[in-house]
Amino acid sequence: MSYSPLTISRRHVLGDLYAKCDAIVNVPVYLDNAEGEMLGYVDESHGHYADAFTFHLPEDVCKRLSTGHYEFSFSYEYADLEAGRERDRRIKISYICLTGRVVADPVGPRARRSTAKTPVVLTDTE
Repeated sequence: MSYSPLTISRRHVLGDLYAKCDAIVNVPVYLDNAEGEMLGYVDESHGHYADAFTFHLPEDVCKRLSTGHYEFSFSYEYADLEAGRERDRRIKISYICLTGRVVADPVGPRARRSTAKTPVVLTDTE
């Protein structure tokens, strides 16, 4: 299995957790959940100031990840329990899960036209 690194912006991966997250080193990446298949790991091999995560995953997963086929979910723990409020606490990521995106049904005039052409079969149930 060929592994190829993929670098993605920290802000894109973390979203609202961006400002709270500590630097990471070799965090495991799973498919769907922590009990699922471990795909590889992620780190900040470009250094903290490069502001990017490098995913070391199989090539096919990297292609799907780069085209937006996955959503990110995290498991984390608080790094500083002594901080006053919970929202001010720093976090340390334990693992990252890649979850497949749900594809929505097409909407709009083209979608309506394509469904209108499908034949409707009526059956007599009496």
